[in-house]
Amino acid sequence: MNLADALTDTASKVEALFDTLIPADREPVELSAAMRHALLAGGKRIRPYLCVEAYSLIAPVSDSIYLAAAAIEMVHTFSLIHDDLPALDNDDLRRGQPTVHVKFSESTAILAGDALLAMAFDVLCQPHLGTAEQRIDAVRLLATACGPAGMVGGQMDDIAYEGKPLSGDQLKHIHVRKTGALLEASVGIGLTFAGAGPEDKERLAHYAHCIGLAFQIVDDILDVTGDTATLGKPAGSDLGLDKATYPKIFGLDGARQMALSLTADAKAALSPYGEKASRLNALADYLLTRSH
Repeated sequence: MNLADALTDTASKVEALFDTLIPADREPVELSAAMRHALLAGGKRIRPYLCVEAYSLIAPVSDSIYLAAAAIEMVHTFSLIHDDLPALDNDDLRRGQPTVHVKFSESTAILAGDALLAMAFDVLCQPHLGTAEQRIDAVRLLATACGPAGMVGGQMDDIAYEGKPLSGDQLKHIHVRKTGALLEASVGIGLTFAGAGPEDKERLAHYAHCIGLAFQIVDDILDVTGDTATLGKPAGSDLGLDKATYPKIFGLDGARQMALSLTADAKAALSPYGEKASRLNALADYLLTRSH
């Protein structure tokens, strides 16, 4: 199966789980509708895919790993709902659709994000996912990735530095947490449930760290060079908020070179796995060259 087919397969399985976990008629119906709007609006499903693909490097893929992957995407979706709020990025579009606070209300969007975050940990604790120790480790990985030491802390600093001078190292520190932490947790959770050893976890953590930074750099580049229709969200929003970005600090050419170098570094980390890692290698290239 090539990368495109594998991404589609993972997306369809995870989305089927969302449909089961959050049925349209579950009370409160308005809350369920908002959660489903955010979860089922499409998306690349990179984080679930990383979880499943990392698992497959170590063990044959089982149905249960898709449930863990769904939990990770719930956390990612929570972050998108809240990032789009008027108090943060104030975006009207996400994945080509009205953002949750626009389609429903600001209060509903806040609660939908809260509900997805809470549900993610409930899903990750399901007994059939793995041993008690594996589930505890997975919960810890996800909690750390989305908390003050990870995504939320990175987002806080991203807001705090709007309109202020920022060094390249400071920008990297923000994005390692804001974007990279959940990508690293995705591979870590997959490897945990597969029973991987410390060497595999270290290699894949480095891979995820590199593609996470490259992903953010490409995002910053697309915010400058892309258009709203292609991106599915407002282009130029970083400029409008006077955020520090890689093109702003290093220039477009410098930012592109950094993304290229990080992608090569990520692929080098996979060399011990040979052909088994071909799709993860292809994913690194895809994230580098994507248009949205």
